[in-house]
Amino acid sequence: MRVSSQDVTVVALLADPDAPTEIAQRMARTLSARLADKSGQGRRFDVEVVSEPFTSGTEDSPTLMRRIMDRGRGENWDIVVALTDLPLHSHGRRLAVRLSHEHGLALLSLPSLGGLRLQTRAQRAVEEAVLGLAGAQTPGAQGPRVLGPFLNRLAPIHPGPIDEEETDDLRYVVSGPRGYLRVLFGMVRANRPWRLVTGLSKALAAALATGAIATLDSTTWSLAQALSAPRLVIAMVGSVGLMIGWLIVDGELWHRATEGSPEARQRARLYNASTVVTVAIGVLVCYGGLLVINLAWALFILNDRVFASATQTPLHAEEYLTLAWFVASVATVGGALGSGLESDEAIRAAAYSKREQERRHTLQDHHGDQPSE
Repeated sequence: MRVSSQDVTVVALLADPDAPTEIAQRMARTLSARLADKSGQGRRFDVEVVSEPFTSGTEDSPTLMRRIMDRGRGENWDIVVALTDLPLHSHGRRLAVRLSHEHGLALLSLPSLGGLRLQTRAQRAVEEAVLGLAGAQTPGAQGPRVLGPFLNRLAPIHPGPIDEEETDDLRYVVSGPRGYLRVLFGMVRANRPWRLVTGLSKALAAALATGAIATLDSTTWSLAQALSAPRLVIAMVGSVGLMIGWLIVDGELWHRATEGSPEARQRARLYNASTVVTVAIGVLVCYGGLLVINLAWALFILNDRVFASATQTPLHAEEYLTLAWFVASVATVGGALGSGLESDEAIRAAAYSKREQERRHTLQDHHGDQPSE
């Protein structure tokens, strides 16, 4: 990387593919003007977005910092801020950001910012990092600049321990229960659980077919009217739980620690928690969609006289809702069975971000290359 001029600072946003790149591209539209306004030194900023999988094959943050430094050496960049949707760890703690003021580098783990207002939080974090790094490059600057506003906005992030042999000189980690939940929901957001609805086409087709047939069955009408509200809730929870469990087992989504260290086990628990929450949200969205579709189908197809003769109950709004609710549970079980027709790759593609798919594929290749004992 070249030495910054007095007039223009070139900032590179090095982003992993998919969500980090999208965030970086939206951020770049206004970042130059915001940085110039906040610096207050008459300095201009040029922002470039570079999308490439710089985290490929590793989760080790010191290795990533060296990759970023090597990547920037051959470019006309003053500052490099790397964005990844990979959760990073440092000394058993969840890492938010690493900065090297000497080399003008920053590594930001997006899941540490949480699942809400991610674009705004990421922009604030990047702005504070760039201004801190740019300030260290000005003549007369002494030592790293602590990111006070960054800490205030993103509590509970605080400086973490630094090893002398590592390239960074300032680090922030997420700790405590709130920090764990922040990272967990950040990972879930990166996975985009709503894509599960459209990603599992065969399972969705099986669920819709099951619901359409069940809505026309008089036995289903009688069962729906005979079930009390608590039993309908149990049927809903049971069908959703079955779908979640089946997708995790059939798609081999459960992560097992490759090492026996406490940090490896902690990472495995975090990945598995994000898997369960991701799949649960996706299945609940599917369930809600099935409920609406089944209700619309029942309103269109059912005849009140036929229904009343079979159930001895007039067909009113409550009966429509009860039937649609029960049929949605039945259809979800049908969808769970239909998901068995999906390939493991399709299930993972629907449940995970591209970066997480790559991470799991790398782990599988690693296990496959290991000789059996």
